[in-house]
This record gives sequence, C-alpha cells and structure tokens, in this order.
Amino acid sequence: MSQDLFLAALQKATAETLGLAELINTANALSGAGRGDLAQQLYKVWGALNPTHPQLYVAHFNRGCLQTQSGDLPGAIEALTAAITLDPDFMPGYINLGGVLERSGQPDEAIALWQTALQKVSAITGQGFGYKLSTLKQLARILADTQKIEAAEQVLRETLTLDPTQRDVIEQYLAMRLVQCKWPVVEPLPGLESADLVTNIHPLSMAAYTDDPLLQLAAAARYVGLTAETPLASAGEDRRHAPIDVQGRRLRVGYISSDLRDHAVGYLMAELWELHDKAKVEVFAYYCGIPSVDALSLRTRAAVEHWTDIRPMSDAQAAAKIAEDGIDILVDVNGHTRECRTGVFALRPAPIQVNWLGYPGTMGSPYHHYIIADGWIVPPGSEIYYSEKVVRLPCYQPNDRKRVVAAERPTRAEAGLPDDAFVFCCFNGAQKISRATFERWLTILKRVEGSVLWLLESTAETHARLLAFAAGQGVAPERLIFAPKLHNALHLARYPLADLFLDTGAYGAHTTASDALWMGVPMVTLSGRGFAARVCGSLVRASGLVDLVCASPDEYVERAVALGQDRAQIAAYKAQLEANRDTCDLFNMEKLVSSLEDLYATMVVDYQQGALPRPDLTNLDAYMKAGVDHDHEGQEVLAIEDYHGLYKAQLARRHLARPIPPDARLWTQQDIALAEGEPPVSEPQARLRRAAAD
Repeated sequence: MSQDLFLAALQKATAETLGLAELINTANALSGAGRGDLAQQLYKVWGALNPTHPQLYVAHFNRGCLQTQSGDLPGAIEALTAAITLDPDFMPGYINLGGVLERSGQPDEAIALWQTALQKVSAITGQGFGYKLSTLKQLARILADTQKIEAAEQVLRETLTLDPTQRDVIEQYLAMRLVQCKWPVVEPLPGLESADLVTNIHPLSMAAYTDDPLLQLAAAARYVGLTAETPLASAGEDRRHAPIDVQGRRLRVGYISSDLRDHAVGYLMAELWELHDKAKVEVFAYYCGIPSVDALSLRTRAAVEHWTDIRPMSDAQAAAKIAEDGIDILVDVNGHTRECRTGVFALRPAPIQVNWLGYPGTMGSPYHHYIIADGWIVPPGSEIYYSEKVVRLPCYQPNDRKRVVAAERPTRAEAGLPDDAFVFCCFNGAQKISRATFERWLTILKRVEGSVLWLLESTAETHARLLAFAAGQGVAPERLIFAPKLHNALHLARYPLADLFLDTGAYGAHTTASDALWMGVPMVTLSGRGFAARVCGSLVRASGLVDLVCASPDEYVERAVALGQDRAQIAAYKAQLEANRDTCDLFNMEKLVSSLEDLYATMVVDYQQGALPRPDLTNLDAYMKAGVDHDHEGQEVLAIEDYHGLYKAQLARRHLARPIPPDARLWTQQDIALAEGEPPVSEPQARLRRAAAD
C-alpha cells in the first residue's frame, strides 16, 4: 500500500501536478506507515523537479528531519544546509542543523551556527521570540557539554532576561554557578528574586547548595510534581497490586540506571552483580544511558542475567517491558540525576519501588516506597526528612574490590607536587566546593606552614577565581595545585601522593571517598544533617577511622590542622587503612550483598502483609516556602542550633495567613495551638480531634 502511494505521488511529481501541501501529506503518511525512506526519496525527487519553487526550503527541511531520524546525518546536514541557503532567515533550519552537527561530532560548528542564528532574530516578538529562546537553550547546553561553562552561564542569563519563568533554565543557570564556584551562587536577576531562584534549584544542585534536609525533601517533591507526574499506566503495566509469590521461583529484582559504564556509579556496582545470590535473586538491568562498550559496561552485561537497553523506549514502553518481565522490586539507581527515568517509576510497573545509590537523598515522590541508607547517613530521628521508608545496610555504599589501579605510580614531582610539603587533597567536583568549605581549607593552609592543597582541575576561569579568593585571604596562589583529569586507573595510582583528604560540605565525597580510602589516604569529613552531607562520614567510619568524622566546623578545622602537623599519625592511619582493607565493612561486599538481599526479602514480607510504606508528602509546599526564606549562603544550616525551631517559627507565621494542617514531621496540633494563642493540646486530645475530622 505504501509503495502504491509512493508511486502515485511520484507520477504526479513527474507531471508537475504535485503541490507542496499534498507532498507533505503524502510524505507524512509514508513516514507514519514506517516508510520514511520512501518519504525522503519523494522529497528529493520533488525538489529536483521544482528548483525554483518559493518554498523549496520546506521540502529540504522536512527531508533533513527524516534523515536525522533515520541516522543519515551527512544527508541531514546536506538537506538542512540547503534549506537555510534558500531561506537564510528560516530559524527551524538553523536549530535542527546545529543539533545534527553536534551529533556528528562537530560541536564548534554547531556553536557557530547557533550564534549566527541569534543575530538573525534580533526582534523579540512573535515567532522570533520562541526561536530565540530555543536557540539560546541549545547553545547553552552545548557550551556546557564542551566545558565552556562561563559562556554557557552568560547565555542562560540572557535567556532568563527574555523569560524569567523558565524553570529548566533557572536549574541550569544555578548549576553553572555552582560548578564555577561563583559565590554567592544565588543573586537576584531582573524579574527573579533570590527566593524565586532557590525555589527552582534542581534537587541535585540543592544538595550542594545547602545542608537543609527538609528543604531538600520539599524541593524533590516539587520537582517530581512538575516533571514526573505521569498518568497511570494501563492495567497491564500498573502492577501496584500484583501478587508476589516466590514459592518455586526466585525474587525478580530490576535495576534502572544510566550509569552502568565508565562512571562513578558503574564502578561502585560492578562487583555487586557478580555477588548476587543467583539461587535467591534473578537480576534484571534496564540501561538508559549513552551507548557504551567500555570494559566496565561489558563486565556488567556479562554478570547480570538480563540486560535491556530502554534508552530508545518511551516511559510507557519501558514500563510495559518491566511489567512483562514480572519484576517484583524495581530499584532506581538514578534518582534525580542526568538521564534518569523517573517517569517509568511513575507508571508503577513493579509492586515495590526503591531509591538507592545513584542520588544522595529522598525522591519526594508518591511511588518510591523505600530508600536504602545506613545508620550513620540516616540516624534514628532523621526519618522525617524522607518521603520513603528508611531501611539500612551495615554500610550504604557498595565498592568494587577489583578496581584497576595503574602499575606505574607517579612521583610527587611528576604530579607537580612539592616533595617535602604536607599535601592536603580533595578530588570532589568543583560544584561541591562552597564558600564556607573553601574558607575552612584556607584557614587550615594558613595554620599548617608550607602545606599545599591538591584539587581536581576545573575550568581556567574557575581556577583563576579560586586562586584570587585564596590570595585575598592571605594564601599564596602557588599553594593551590590542580590535578588534570585522568583515566580512573591512573587517577587511583596517584592518590597515595596525598597525605590527607579534606572533604567538602554540604555535599561530600561518595565514590571519591571510597577510592581515597581504598588507596590508603585518610580523610577528615564533617557530617551534617542531610543525606549528601553524611555519606562520607559513613564511609570513613566503615573504614575504621571513626575519629576522623567531625560534628562541627571548628572540630573539622582543628582535626585537619593537628594532622597536618603530625606525619606520624598520618602514617599510622595509612597503615590502619592498609591492614583493615580486607575486613572492614566499607569493602566487605559479601556482607553488603547478603544484607541487601535480606532487605529485599523484608520488603516482600511487608508487601504480602499489606504493610507497604506509603510515601508521606504532607505539607511539603509549606516546608518549601519556609526553607526558602532562610539565607543559606549567609548562614550554614548546620550552625543553627534549633534547626527544627527555625522551621516551626516559619510554619507558624505562614499558618496565621493560611492554615496548615498538622503532619507527622514537625507541625503538630500543639504547634497549631501555640501559633493561634490557644492552650496547648494534649496528644490524646489531638488524636480525638483527628478522629473526629476523619
């Protein structure tokens, strides 16, 4: 049928009776029937027969779009170039051609093309307004991807000047400022107050911006509500109430991740797949990352029983596949990170859904039932900061004891380090370096004479900013040394050149921490209130160096200074790490995997008994507004002695303007009574009131 349609249209084209509208309709029909190849051919023939048609550029553009979809990138470049050559003001051609150039490995050409396009849409009205916004967003993204961070930030700022209501652009803009160590991160823009900006920080960036777990929870819930509130799947895909009967079969556990490759999470999980008890658990991996055939990806594929690439699938298609596989427990190893598939979880393709490892915090969603942590990361009493039920491992983070370390170990001179200096290091990403953290580091350097700080390289502009800040605080720029990024095996090999790792806050080291400890480098860390601020403390404790986990900024500084003046103690810690490496909880993968499988079994029992946890999202909009009111860069949340009191005061103020019902976190019936000037309500009275209201 498609062939007949094509031949009929071809005859009309040859007879010069096929108009552009009919051409487009026919090509759409062919493409919809799965014959995009015939649609492309028809456009090409029509174009050759109508070289002077005033709208020939449209035919070239449509052909270019079809060729892009089919993967014919050279053909798409030719067609889209022809379109903008015929009509130099045709903005969709520039937008799409830039995208194809980027996919073809020509990012600089794409950047130049989009910059040319922006010069053509100086008018900020009508259709040109939308084209300009779209082009600016594309330009900012590719600039960021090619590490032109400063330029990307400026483009995003211009985008917000045009339209300050763009949530996604605010997220990217603040992420760019974090990664450049631009302090303060949040500054008002035209049409955007500081509160507007903080309200729209991405959940992952929020973990680096502030150690405020209530605000992190509220931000995650808001983000889910804006981006992943997918309508429920069809009856076949929605498996919220599917029976889990493991009599005569193994438990089916599925893991969704974009990072099962040469990535920090991929390294952490590599050995997990090899140690899962195949007699108890049938393992399914659903990969949603970039195409990869690196050694780690191949190792993972060989270890899991079922591997499915869901990247080309829609959320509904991926959910249908997971439902078809009959998954009992679906684990989200992305959380709110890049290339996540939160929309798949929203469709409830598995009866039990779990948040673990890829994202250091709560999902704030109505469809993640559990979060896996440990007793240090989420101590008793901190469960109120999570929408999920908290379950705990002995140590939260898996590790790969087979990680490859380059045999050739560099010298300090080869790494650009002084031979006789005390070397503090931190190889966390620049986005984790807050002003408060950096000021603590400079205090340590000033007090430990001749010491240096070894940091992971960032951009030249960020280096210059940090060096200038250090100089302003009385620390010579040459005492900050930047380590070039290397392949993981080479990076691990240089770790022992450092004497002591200094952790960041509010978002501490994760994989970086276990790498340092594996290579025998002790760490000083400050454990805060939130998940991301406590992971490193968990890892350091699990390695056996309990006394290097600090509870206050002053303790952190004093401990680092003391160790910077005590090489014998550093040597003792290094020897302890070496001696304990094979027995400590941090690298006891058999214990972790066995404990993880026990957690899964407990979840199944909960489900079978009708006790599956229900995520608690009550009043989180009010907590969001209360948290945004605080100046997080002016005062670290950890410095607030009565943290809960701060929130209660803000909630009370808002309650008087608009009543806030009680919840199971901080805002109780007694707090409501106090806010309204009434006598305190006893708990029995509160229960009676709640029962009457129900």
